[in-house]
Amino acid sequence: MTTALLTHADCLGHVTPDGHPERVARLEHVLHALEPLDLPRHTAPLAAEDDVLRVHPRSYIDRLRAALPDEGIVRLDEDTFMSPGSLDAAWRGAGAAVRAVDMVMGGEAGNAFCATRPPGHHAERETAMGFCLFGNAALAAKHALDHHGAGRVAVLDFDVHHGNGTQDLLWDEKRTLFISSHEWPLYPGTGARNEIGDFDNVLNMPLPSGSGGGTARQLWRDIAFPRLRRFWPDLIIVSAGFDAHLNDPLATLEWGVEDFTWISREICGLADELCEGRVVSTLEGGYDLQALSEGVVAHVRALKEAAS
Repeated sequence: MTTALLTHADCLGHVTPDGHPERVARLEHVLHALEPLDLPRHTAPLAAEDDVLRVHPRSYIDRLRAALPDEGIVRLDEDTFMSPGSLDAAWRGAGAAVRAVDMVMGGEAGNAFCATRPPGHHAERETAMGFCLFGNAALAAKHALDHHGAGRVAVLDFDVHHGNGTQDLLWDEKRTLFISSHEWPLYPGTGARNEIGDFDNVLNMPLPSGSGGGTARQLWRDIAFPRLRRFWPDLIIVSAGFDAHLNDPLATLEWGVEDFTWISREICGLADELCEGRVVSTLEGGYDLQALSEGVVAHVRALKEAAS
């Protein structure tokens, strides 16, 4: 089995203002860094509207379409923007996540990584925010449950910012378990320990500012992974953000590349134990280009090792 890499040039068409951290160069650097791994590349399709409607209402999709500019850049909120190519990029990101689930659940690939942008884990049910338009990880989980008959799906998020969107979209979905580690306090201000979902299906692990990978490893090892074992998912979806790196400009955690290697290998090991190795990972944050590239390579190398 192999690790499938899903991406599309449309994801380079989402243009943000000069100086914005979520920029085209992020994906360019990621794809260049992944070339030596020699992964089979697959075209990220445009998501079917029904796939997005699993987590977002039609009225929200209609508002995004109405806001899409014919030229230039429009602002949706303080830090979320759209250019003429933004919706195509978002549909490709959602389509990549869905197609990755199809490939992994159908046995076409051992696991998969979606190299797309814009990211997704801040997009709430009816609100674009935090650079995000569609909740890719959440809609991928819903697709696995509704289309592939999975009984339980876990979504693991190690981005430095709390995945408030994923939490919102899965809050009342008892067939899912959402686990997040994130710097606290930090944008978007959610992710307290007492936010547990309607069915005790959310586990938040706030990390103190300035803490290193050792603190995060202890929480994942002692709290998150035992909880994941008890849940026993049929599929693991990863919101893979690399902005916990000590060089990232938007946060103050102090992870090194070795920490991304560790958590990626641990997730893959648990997937082997619990769900026949089935992992779908989708790119979230990471805004220092060198740190982002190194983190992605470490993460995808662990996926490739697990799939071989």
